[in-house]
Amino acid sequence: MKNNYFLYILFVFMVSCANPTPRKPVLRKTSTSLKESVIFNKTMNENEEKVFTAFMKKDSLTHYIASPNGFWYTFNKKNANANLPAIGDQVFYTFAVYDINNTVIYSAEEIGVKTYIIDKQEIIEGLRNGLKLMGAGDSATFLFPSHKVYGYLGDSNKIEINQPLIYKVQLIKIKRKK
Repeated sequence: MKNNYFLYILFVFMVSCANPTPRKPVLRKTSTSLKESVIFNKTMNENEEKVFTAFMKKDSLTHYIASPNGFWYTFNKKNANANLPAIGDQVFYTFAVYDINNTVIYSAEEIGVKTYIIDKQEIIEGLRNGLKLMGAGDSATFLFPSHKVYGYLGDSNKIEINQPLIYKVQLIKIKRKK
């Protein structure tokens, strides 16, 4: 009986000391889905650009400026003497959000006065870049493609996924960093 017990333990040790067999890597072919994603995003960006071009053509009295950051803007009211905010400055602003048909999604009253410390807090990319172009007292209209605002997620309320938006922003005041 003792021999059987000893042989059993010896067998367990021999089996457990065996070299593990390596697993083969799992191959995933993502190149096709990546290519499809690139094609989808390029097509979506081209379509949004066409929509904004048509919008700007319809609003022929207003001159829109193409930003190097991938959106268009125009100043409704420009304070010629205003200084632009610098990194760390706190800005106080209001804004309203419209869809491409100029229908209000969120009104300025609904949103209220917001504050943002330039490049020190997180806000949507388009607004972050747009506020840097404005001085105190300025009012501007921004045409943001969907990837500059809420993109693939929307806001889970009124803004849909991949929805290009129009922001009408008023920069109330800039509190300079000391």
